[in-house]
Amino acid sequence: MRLQIWTLTLTLGSLVRGTILQNGQVRETNFPDTKIDASEYDFETYGADASELSYKGRWDSNKVSFWSAAGLVFGFSGDTVAITFGENTVDRTLIGYRIGGMDWTFTNVTTGGTHLLVTSETPGIAETYPINPKRFEMRVSNWGYGVQIDKVHVAAGDSLVKVKPYNRTIEFIGDSLSAGDFQSYEGMSSFAYGVGEGLGETEYYVTAYPGICAADQECWGNPRGQVHQWFYASDTSWRAAEIWGDEPEPWDFEKMETTPDLVVINLGTNDNNEHNNVSAEAYVDAYTKLIQGVHGKYPKAQVVVMELWLGFYQYGNSYGQDQGFQKELQGIVEYFNSDEYLSAPKIWDGTKNKTTTLDSPSEPFVHYFETKGILQHNDIGPGYHPTDVGAIKVASHLSQYIKLTFGWDLVATGPEVFHETLYWNNQDTY
Repeated sequence: MRLQIWTLTLTLGSLVRGTILQNGQVRETNFPDTKIDASEYDFETYGADASELSYKGRWDSNKVSFWSAAGLVFGFSGDTVAITFGENTVDRTLIGYRIGGMDWTFTNVTTGGTHLLVTSETPGIAETYPINPKRFEMRVSNWGYGVQIDKVHVAAGDSLVKVKPYNRTIEFIGDSLSAGDFQSYEGMSSFAYGVGEGLGETEYYVTAYPGICAADQECWGNPRGQVHQWFYASDTSWRAAEIWGDEPEPWDFEKMETTPDLVVINLGTNDNNEHNNVSAEAYVDAYTKLIQGVHGKYPKAQVVVMELWLGFYQYGNSYGQDQGFQKELQGIVEYFNSDEYLSAPKIWDGTKNKTTTLDSPSEPFVHYFETKGILQHNDIGPGYHPTDVGAIKVASHLSQYIKLTFGWDLVATGPEVFHETLYWNNQDTY
């Protein structure tokens, strides 16, 4: 069944870029056509390497976005912003964009095209508070596609402004459940995005791709597992193979604008599927090395291991929940909190396939987040992934867990997180 669903996803690829399928029906959308002829405008133009630009998530050195919900943030003067997208942009990729804390607007961008995203008519453009300078943010909505930034434009005489990053950072490492597969706005409807954006004043990375295993082997068309691929800029997609072949570019951890304080891992759903033939031993080995890799690159980060949910089944006159690798995940957490590990911590480098034992002991840093009971059977769609409501439920519970466990205040007090979730019953009389 999983293979059939994956095939259907690929078959509908060209449709998904410009269309949202809601319960198998095309959802009515009004995405603006933002493409323009740049020669008809008087622009001040900046290259993709301009110091004022802050790339969020993972982009390669050619400024091509990968993984899920990659973004671009910058400040600007004036009332005009346009972006020219490079030749490695997948045509009609859906992006979300906004200024300040206003609602998201979505548009399909084109290969090599220039798109006018902010004008004097943009809501909030004339306001100077509470966010100043004016802040532009763009996120790639489609997890399976991506964009390349070629140039950023403002009106002649205006300028870009560097925006200071937020003081805390979270990264999600996962598969389709974190990437937003089968949710309405995909990457921008996932639980991972919902936590990152919903915490408020938080930088976030969603290093997740559908079908990928923790174990380093082929899973649902992905040639490598996260224990290897997490160390690279690109994901395991067809377009990454077209651009980088068999020699992907290592991710430059040293040049990250901010270093994650917290890493949330949700991996194992694909390893647990018998189609991929991953043993429990291989899964534990890969997951353990991945955490060792995270600790090596982010020695001060806390790590949250998410309990898996594998769907639901009818149980007599009710329903039950499937879970996978529960004993193995609990064992992994116990290992990282043991004297054996903390007294002589090991770190893993996936680019060198090398384990190193550190000279200094470590404080405990690995935690376990129980997901049992958060989702119910009708929170899972026919594609075996959370519905939009299901993703919101996971994001809400995880956000509260982060607040209670690590003391992270919830500071988003109004800006839209999930788009098009405003529906209600206004029948007030009978």
